[in-house]
Amino acid sequence: FSLTFGSIFIFLWTLHSAYGDASYSVPEEMKQGSVIGNIAKDLNLEVSRLSFRKGRIDTEGNNKRYCDINLSKGDLIVTERIDRESLCGKKVSCILKLELVLENPLELHRITLHIQDINDNAPVFKNDIIKMEIRESTERGARFSLDEAHDADIGDNGVKGYTLQRNDHFVLSVDTKSGGRKYCELVLEKKLDRENDQEMNLLLTAVDGGSPQRSGTVVIHVTVLDANDNAPVFSQGIYKATLPENSPVDTVVVTVSATDADEGVNSEVIYDLDHVSDENSNMFSLDPKTGEVKVNGVLDYEEESSYELRISAKDGLGLASYSTLMIEITDVNDNVPVIYLKSLTNPIPENVSPGTEVGIINVQDRDSENNQQVRCSIQQNVPFKLVPSIKNYYSLVTTSKVDRELASNYNITITATDEGSPPLSSSKIVQLSVADVNDNPPVFEEQSYSAYVTENNKPGSTLCSVTARDPDWRQNGTVIYSLLPGEMNGAPVSSYLSVNGDTGVIHAVRPFDYEQFRSFKVQVMARDNGSPPLSSNVTVSVFITDVNDNCPQILYPAPEGSSFMTELVPKAAHGGSLVSKVIAVDADSGQNAWLSYHIVKSTDPGLFSIGIHSGEIRTQRDISESDSMKQNLVVAVKDNGQPSLSATCSMYLLISDNLAEVPELKDMSYDESNSKLTSYLIVALVSVSTFFLTFIIIILGLRFCRRRKPRLLFDGAVTIPSAYLPPNYAEVDGTGTLRSTYNYDTYLTTGSRTSDFKFVRYDNSLPADQTLKKSPTDFADAFGVSEGSPEVGVSLFFKTSSFLFC
Repeated sequence: FSLTFGSIFIFLWTLHSAYGDASYSVPEEMKQGSVIGNIAKDLNLEVSRLSFRKGRIDTEGNNKRYCDINLSKGDLIVTERIDRESLCGKKVSCILKLELVLENPLELHRITLHIQDINDNAPVFKNDIIKMEIRESTERGARFSLDEAHDADIGDNGVKGYTLQRNDHFVLSVDTKSGGRKYCELVLEKKLDRENDQEMNLLLTAVDGGSPQRSGTVVIHVTVLDANDNAPVFSQGIYKATLPENSPVDTVVVTVSATDADEGVNSEVIYDLDHVSDENSNMFSLDPKTGEVKVNGVLDYEEESSYELRISAKDGLGLASYSTLMIEITDVNDNVPVIYLKSLTNPIPENVSPGTEVGIINVQDRDSENNQQVRCSIQQNVPFKLVPSIKNYYSLVTTSKVDRELASNYNITITATDEGSPPLSSSKIVQLSVADVNDNPPVFEEQSYSAYVTENNKPGSTLCSVTARDPDWRQNGTVIYSLLPGEMNGAPVSSYLSVNGDTGVIHAVRPFDYEQFRSFKVQVMARDNGSPPLSSNVTVSVFITDVNDNCPQILYPAPEGSSFMTELVPKAAHGGSLVSKVIAVDADSGQNAWLSYHIVKSTDPGLFSIGIHSGEIRTQRDISESDSMKQNLVVAVKDNGQPSLSATCSMYLLISDNLAEVPELKDMSYDESNSKLTSYLIVALVSVSTFFLTFIIIILGLRFCRRRKPRLLFDGAVTIPSAYLPPNYAEVDGTGTLRSTYNYDTYLTTGSRTSDFKFVRYDNSLPADQTLKKSPTDFADAFGVSEGSPEVGVSLFFKTSSFLFC
C-alpha cells in the first residue's frame, strides 16, 4: 500500500511540475548574455540542484537556441540575436516558446517569450530613383502615383508619412489605405514648360513613428516631354504592287515610309496593318520599324486575285496617319486541267451506228487567259473521238462500228492540255463496255462431217460429234443442235439418228443394215438462243461399213428339200468338160462377198472338181465304165469374211447317154414327208409354165416385129426369177456373185421327142452330140414315177423347167 501511494504522489507531483510556466516580455535585438529573468526563482527551483538535475533550455520547432540557463545562478540569458522581423514578420504578436527540462526527477517547464518590436528599421523605397515622363501639355491637377516605402517594423515603428522637397510645379498628396498603410501621389500644380525645364529632380522622404524616428528618401526624376502636335505623313497616299501567285514566303512586296516632324519619341514611327480580315491576316507581314511588307502565306490567284491593305503609321504617343496598299496577284499556270465525266452510256450495244454520242466530257482549268485554254485529245486505235461542243464540253462519239467479239471493253484515255508555259496536262481513263447483240450465227468447225459406223451397231452408239462456235455472249452464244427434218427410205431421219442438243454428239437410234443402204446424209442445224435466233447447217455423211452377217445363198442348184434336181453327164465326157455350175450370191460386199467353192463330199473324190471362184463343176479325167452311174456331190460355198460364213448344197449327177439306161433313182431323191408338197409343186408348176409361155410369146412377138425369119434354132435371154435372188442383193463384178440376168442358148432339134440342151458355159461346154436326149416321159420313167402319180409328175416337170431356165 505504501508503494502504491508513493507512486501516485510522484506522478501527481510530476504533473504539477510540468504545468509550472513562466512568461517574459523582452525587446528584440538584446545583446548576447543579457539576463531575461531568474527562472529558478520564478519557478521556485533550487539553484543548487539545477546542475545536478541537468537543467537545460530547448526551443520548440527551432534548432536555434536563442536562450540558455545559468545553472549557477538560475538566470535565463540571451545566447543568440533575436530579430522579431525574421521570426514573425508583420505579425502584431511575436512569441518564442522555450522549454526548461530537468531530470531526476523529470520536470518540464514551458517558457514563453513575448518579443517586443523596437524601431530598428528605417523606411525603404523599392528603387533609388523614380523616373517619370510628363508631357508639357499635361493639364494642372494631373496626379501621378508614387511608389510606397516599406518599413520592416510594425505599429508605430512603421511608415507614418511622406514629405516632398519644395518645388514650383508639384505638391504631395498623402492618403491612408485600408490597414493603416500610407501612399502618396504627385499632383501637378503648375503646367510644365519643356522649353524652360526639360528635367527636374524632386526628393521624396518617408518617416516612421518610432523613437528615435527613422526615415528613407528617394529621388523623383521628372522628364518633360515635347508635346506631340505633328502626326506621321506617308510618302504615298496609295501604294500599288504586282505579285505572281507562286511568290515564295518572305518575298518583299513593297516598303512603305512615313515621317514625323516632331522630335524624339514623337518622331518615332511605328507601322501596322489596320483592318485586315481574318482570312487575309496571315498572307502578308509588315515590319513595324522598317515598313517592309513581305509575303507571309501561300498566294493563290484562283482564291484571291487582289488584296487591299490599310497601313497605319503611329508615333510614340499615338498620333497616326493611314495609307492604302493595293496588291495585284498575277496568274501562273499552276493548275492542271481537270476532266469531269458528266454522262456515259455504258454499256453500248455493238450494233451502234457510227457517230452515236456515248458520253459527255467537261474540262475545267482554274487558271485564266491562255493558261485556261484547254485542248482535249483521245488515244489512237479506238473507234471513238471527241467532238467539241458548248464551251468546255466535248461529246464522245463512235467513229466506226464496234464489235464485241473483237473487243468487249475499251479503256479510253482522254488527255487535256492547257496552253500555259510550260503547258500542264492531265488524263482520265473512261471504261466502256460493249453489250452483246446476236449478230453472229453459229459456225461449224468443219464444212462437212463424215461418220463411219459398222452395220449392226448398238442403238445409242456414238457416230460422231459436230461442234459449232458462236462468238456472241451468254444466251446469244449458247448453241443448241438439232436434226433438220427429212426422210430416208420412207422413214423420218429422226428414227435413224439423234443429236445431243447441248454437246452436238450424234447417236444412232437403231442398228443399220449395210444391205439396205450403204450411206446417207443428214442436215444438222446449230441454233443460238438469241432473239431472233441465228442458225447454220452442216451436212453429216454417214457411211455404213459392211459386216459379214450374210451367209452365201445358193441359187443353183436349189437348196436341199425344196426340189429334186439331177443332171446327166454323158459317158463320153472327157477330162475338163463342164458338167454343171453352182451359182451362189452373198448380200455382203467387198471381201465379205468374195465366194469360194469347195467339194466337201463326193461319191468318187477324183472324178469331179469345182472352180474355186467360178463354181464350175468339171470332170478331172475321162469317165470310165467302172465309174458309178450315180454321183452325189456336196458343195460348200464360203465367203471371205471374218469369221467366214458358208452354205452347202447337193448336186446329183447321172452318168448316162440315154434315159432308158437310167435305173431307178428313187434312192437319190429326198423322202418327202410333208403332205403339203403336192400343193406347192402344183402352184410352182403353173407359175413357171405361165412365165415360160409368156416369155416365149414375147420373144416371138419381138422377132416378128423385127421382120426376122422364124427359125427353129434361136437364142433367148432367160432371166433368173427374182425369187432366186436374196433380198437387197447387190451386183458386184468379179466378186463371185451372180448378175441379175444370165444368157442361155436353147437348141431345138427336129425330133419330136428329143431335145438338145446347152448348159451354161463360161470356158467349156458339152458338145451337142453329148447332150442328154430324153423326153420328159423318159425322165419320169427313169426316176420311177408313174403317170398316175401327180406329185412326182409335177416334180419332174418343175425340175425340167428349172433346168431349161438354167
